Amino acid sequence: MSVLAKSITIMSAPMLPERHRIAGIVTTAELVAAGVSDCRIRTLVRRGALYQVARGVYADGAKARDMLGYPDGRRLLTLAGAVAAVGPDAVVSHQSAAYLHTIDQLGKPEQTVVLTVPVTRGWTARAGVRLHAATVPAEQLTSVVGLRVTTPARTVADLARTLEFRAGVVAADSALHKKLVTKPELQAVLDTCSRWQGARRAADVIAFADARAESPLESIARVAFSDCGLPPPELQVWLGGSTEPIGRVDFYWRRYWTIAEVDGALKYGGSDGPQRATLQLRRDMLLREDGYEVVHFTWDQIDGSPKRVAASIRAAFQRGVRNATGPGLRTA
Repeated sequence: MSVLAKSITIMSAPMLPERHRIAGIVTTAELVAAGVSDCRIRTLVRRGALYQVARGVYADGAKARDMLGYPDGRRLLTLAGAVAAVGPDAVVSHQSAAYLHTIDQLGKPEQTVVLTVPVTRGWTARAGVRLHAATVPAEQLTSVVGLRVTTPARTVADLARTLEFRAGVVAADSALHKKLVTKPELQAVLDTCSRWQGARRAADVIAFADARAESPLESIARVAFSDCGLPPPELQVWLGGSTEPIGRVDFYWRRYWTIAEVDGALKYGGSDGPQRATLQLRRDMLLREDGYEVVHFTWDQIDGSPKRVAASIRAAFQRGVRNATGPGLRTA
């Protein structure tokens, strides 16, 4: 069981004011209001009965240590602690909400806790916490392990508004692929914030997003293809073979009989990596025998030299049109 599921049952210890928070998280102000002095708090921390999550935020020691035994335990404690410190009106949003919803993000995981708070009151900056002041309607709120969180649709819209285009596409593709959202749901959220900063970029992201993209690498590749002026490819297409398809390809340009495949870090990793690489080589050979051009590229290539990748694909277009002799395609 993951910590996200397990933490639902972790509540506060009898010695702490009952707040029904993960690992019994409480603030210094709540402890003092319950009659626990600052001196007593320090003693409980030294004895391990309390665990300090952040400045002014504590958890039940035993339950916190239990959570810390899980890979994502520390991050979840930090999230819950930030919400407790900022106040009950705080909503987990943006990158932090994407983490809770398992929506893929571009780049290294965001360690800063991102919260959205009402625009009607003043807020004090807090280390390790980034605040956005915005309205979150009730229909754009949900709950994950007891935390108030923006819905997947609102989360994607927020990321698409505030991040660069391709980062927004990574999030939107992921949420669509995992069936966390639909395009109409994304559009409905965008309609509520159409005049906000970044709304036009978010609309472009939503229009461009495709549920068939299966990884951040495929998402940024699609953006790179568009930026370099390549026509949109078909995604996840079964190709080749006279009686049954040879395999499913990442990108296919039907008119040019050209295939592009992304080679991620995990594709040929593990103990079966050499065998998978051999199978890929054989599949490429069979596809080429059927008249297709096959181009491979890596994350570093599409991220660092997208024009070079695009040039390779254009050269394949020319060869594919000239040599096309294979059968038609069969979609998945």
